[in-house]
Amino acid sequence: MTVKTVGLDLAKDVFQVHCVSATGRKIINKKIKRAKLLAFFETLPRCVVGMEACGSAHHWGRELRKLGHDVRLMPAAYVKP
Repeated sequence: MTVKTVGLDLAKDVFQVHCVSATGRKIINKKIKRAKLLAFFETLPRCVVGMEACGSAHHWGRELRKLGHDVRLMPAAYVKP
């Protein structure tokens, strides 16, 4: 199964990553340290990455776009904990 959509919860040091297949099946749900985040996304195929629009979201969005991912920022009101 390949990853089609990724939900990324941004934080200061540890990020939560939730990956879903095209059929909606959960593939990956794990915590990743800041230093290893870009290395993790380099291993993934190009996919849609959704994250809450916050202070650091634009920085991470630029970095993930450099890797070829389609980044979508969402207002905080639409993000479910």
